[in-house]
Order: sequence, then structure tokens, then C-alpha cells
Amino acid sequence: MTTHLDLSTVEAFVLTTDMRSFTQAAEVLGLTQAAVSLKVSRLERTLRRRLLNRTPRAIQLSPDGEAFLPRARTLLAAQQLALSEVAHTQRKLRLGISDHVAGPELPRVLEKIKSYDPTLDISVRVGASHDLLAEFDREEIDVAIVRNERHRQDAESLFEDRYSWFADLSMRTRGDPMPLVTVDDACGIRGTAIRLLAQEGIQWSDAFIGGGVSTALYAAAAGIGVAPLPTRLAASRLIDVGELFGLPPLPIVEMVMYSRWMDAHTRESLRILAGAFRGVAVTHLA
Repeated sequence: MTTHLDLSTVEAFVLTTDMRSFTQAAEVLGLTQAAVSLKVSRLERTLRRRLLNRTPRAIQLSPDGEAFLPRARTLLAAQQLALSEVAHTQRKLRLGISDHVAGPELPRVLEKIKSYDPTLDISVRVGASHDLLAEFDREEIDVAIVRNERHRQDAESLFEDRYSWFADLSMRTRGDPMPLVTVDDACGIRGTAIRLLAQEGIQWSDAFIGGGVSTALYAAAAGIGVAPLPTRLAASRLIDVGELFGLPPLPIVEMVMYSRWMDAHTRESLRILAGAFRGVAVTHLA
């Protein structure tokens, strides 16, 4: 008797694996957590293999799951390719991602999106939140993933980012003013940091400005100064010096996604993108 795979169960398995969570996969699929778990269980029964090892704290691929995952991705990609060829459509997605959001995981996140929908033409611009939001309003990009602007209500919440003051292990205070490393003059995090330092009466001076978050990370690692940065992006050589140097706590920052109307297939890819970012954030906060 021939065994037939239900592609919706394959999709549930791949998403659960990528998001490392039944809950996150359910959010992307618009289903309940129980429904996604049931789909994965049905796929396991069809294949007569256990694909996921489930514990109260984590979901991990079994050896059979590791072997099946690339084949599952191939099946989903073939489905999207077939649908695209039937529809004769060329879809594009112009992404703008804040450099405070884009970390070392970004290439892997984009690779996941392409594996689900290889026919989607994705272009990415990484930059400052205020610049990307302006480009979104001018319709130069389709999606902006940026820090939340409190005066706007048209965004989807993605995750909350914790910020701290980071410096090199070897850095020592040399008295006032404190050398400050920030990503650019107009950065909202810079403005918040300066305001908090002023409230505490802490003198500071600009030691390094510009180049984005990656450059700020290098500058802090070189011992040039103290940088207010997301904890999930801090390199291994950097330590949180907030308490050590008596610096005020930095607020938690909400990261959000602005998007305009798009077709159903592209919207599905966007849900996967949002879920992938949420999964990365949860992993680093755990």
C-alpha cells in the first residue's frame, strides 16, 4: 500500500523545528499549539519514525528527524515552485531591518525563508530604525523591522530586547567623563543613554560614533569605550559593566514590524520571518 504524505504535516514539522517551539509554529500557521502538535504526531505515524524528542523545556530533532528535515524542506520548496509556475507570478519582498535587530543569525533566518519559498525574490537593507521607517513611509521598502515608535500604532510586535552597557574585559574606568560608543548621532538608543546618564549626573564624552551596531561592537571590544547594546548581540569579549561602573539601567526596547498589503503567499513568508525573529529572541532570553 502506497504511503502519501500530507504536506501540511510536513510544514508543521519544519516550522516547529525552525522555531524550536510548537507555540511559535502555531502562531505562524494560524493554528492552536495542540493542532500543530497533532500534525507532527500524524506525520510521525505516517513515517513510522519519531522525528522530535519532546521535553518540558525543549524540542530537539531525533536522529530520524535530522535525516528527514532536508527532504521535508525539498518537498515544501517543490510545492511553492509548482504553485508559482501555475500562477505565472514573480513576487518580490523588499526588507528593511534595523541593525539593532540584525545579528549573526540574519543570514540563517533569510535562508529559512528561501527554503520555504524559493520563488520569492528577497532584497534586504540593514540600517538605522529612523531611516528605514522613513523609507517604508515613502514605499521604498515593503517591510520595516525596527524599534517601536511609541507615537505609531500600525506595527506588529515581534519581541522585546534587553539592553545593557558593554565594554571590553580589560577596560577600566579612568574617572570622568565616561567614553561612550554609539552607532550614530540620530540613534534612539544613543538619545536614551545620554538622557539617563544626565539624570544620574554622570559625565560622558563621545569616544566613537557611527558605523552601525557591528562597528560599535568592534569599538567596544577594542577598549575604546562603553556601548549601550542589545544583550543578545554582545560579543564574548564584552561584559556588562553597568553595575560595575554605576550606570543607570537601560530600558527594554520593543522591536516591531511594519508591513504593507501583499499577496497571501508572500504574507505567509512574512509570518515565517516574524516567527524566526521571535524564535531567535526567545533563545537568547532563555
